[in-house]
Amino acid sequence: MFDAIKFFYSCVGVIFVIYLLGYSTFLMLSVIYGSLDLYKENKKKKYHNEISHDYYVPVTIIVPAYNEEITVADTVKSLLMMDYRLYEIVVVDDGSSDNTTQVLLDAFPLRKVNRPINRQIPCKKVLEVYETVVNGITVTLVRKENGGKADALNMGINASRYPYFICMDADSVLQKDSLKEIVKPVLQDDTIVAVGGLVRISNCAVLNEGELVDYHMPWNPIVGMQILEYDRSFMASRIFLDKFNGNLIISGAFGLFRKDMAAAVKGYDTDTMGEDMELVVKLHSFCRINKIPYSIRYVPDAICWSQCPSSIKDLKKQRRRWYLGLFQCLSKHRRMFFSPEFGVVGYVSYLYYLLYELLSPFIELFGLLTIVLAYAVNLINVPFMVLFFLIYALYGAVLTITAFFARIYTQNIKLSFLDVIKSAYLCIAESVFFRFIQAFTRMTAFIGYRKKKNVWGQIQRQKIQLKQSGEQKVEGKNA
Repeated sequence: MFDAIKFFYSCVGVIFVIYLLGYSTFLMLSVIYGSLDLYKENKKKKYHNEISHDYYVPVTIIVPAYNEEITVADTVKSLLMMDYRLYEIVVVDDGSSDNTTQVLLDAFPLRKVNRPINRQIPCKKVLEVYETVVNGITVTLVRKENGGKADALNMGINASRYPYFICMDADSVLQKDSLKEIVKPVLQDDTIVAVGGLVRISNCAVLNEGELVDYHMPWNPIVGMQILEYDRSFMASRIFLDKFNGNLIISGAFGLFRKDMAAAVKGYDTDTMGEDMELVVKLHSFCRINKIPYSIRYVPDAICWSQCPSSIKDLKKQRRRWYLGLFQCLSKHRRMFFSPEFGVVGYVSYLYYLLYELLSPFIELFGLLTIVLAYAVNLINVPFMVLFFLIYALYGAVLTITAFFARIYTQNIKLSFLDVIKSAYLCIAESVFFRFIQAFTRMTAFIGYRKKKNVWGQIQRQKIQLKQSGEQKVEGKNA
């Protein structure tokens, strides 16, 4: 019996070594490759080794808003300052119960219009449509019945006039050059169906007319750990997978899509909590099944600044939503798994998200249970185990801080000595404590799943930190 237990633990040990080695290798290659790519692109910019152009792709920016009275006006004001010539803004008030619409009516010279909207993608009923032109940019506000974020985005697609649209959150702001950066792949390749941008945490940033003027590491450790996590994940896996057309996620906070392709797959799925990932996976599936040449790209220089949760309670709400969205998406598109028809998407991308994102909390829980059992039968070397986990945590922290400072350097951001110290200790905390918070949230995400599978949960919003070189003048005319 004892020999059988020893054999069982030998097999478990081999499996976990392979699992951790696979994850560590992927993370290391991703961070190194991502860092080198950022340095190369930064050097190009320093030597102006880029082709400048005066060609503009017409773009509609869609801003879904539900109870966003605190941030929505600042978001629209920031969008009006884009260094881009040909775009429009469509705000969709998804049946808000607060003063979201009134705040916009007070901030901009919007007037009600009788404009028909072609509902090529099914969505809830339109209540009112307002329009104006501000500094040459058309701003449209659509009030509709509540149907959720995905339904609001579908309404925005229906209301859009241009062949490409950008989806973003009402608590986010774009850097001044973000539109120029995110459309570059479209100008270079006519098979592009979607482009993702970089999302960074705005809780610690101050922007002046769309340009970053102040950046510091926050004292709140929950926010600080998310800053490090975002920089690692966006810089690492997304740059790496981008080279193989293998990205399965474009963040809902900032992504560009070709309107006709989004309409062909019936837009965003209103029955999932991860509508952003689901649309991207659906585009992969549609194009590969129908033998349509396509490309889905990621541009790390197209930057969106978005708020993150500042408390553990709000963080758990957000991560539960992300995790259930991942589960729903992978379940719905399970035919991709190891299918030759889907190439690298099925062999690498789907496998990565299945093993290291969806199943990871349960694999880790199984590992903890086997450790407890091994300790009970005296089959574990405690000092060696502790040393192993410390080395693994330090390894993760080194990769995280490498990704963070690579991003800081290539964006020419100045950090104080205190910020550097905070970054160093937060890397260790993120590698150890933040991981356990996420694992616990994921393992308990399915509690009450049937009743709450489409419940997002409200997260506390804060005022976006925007500076202006003077009073911003909003001049408009009735549409």
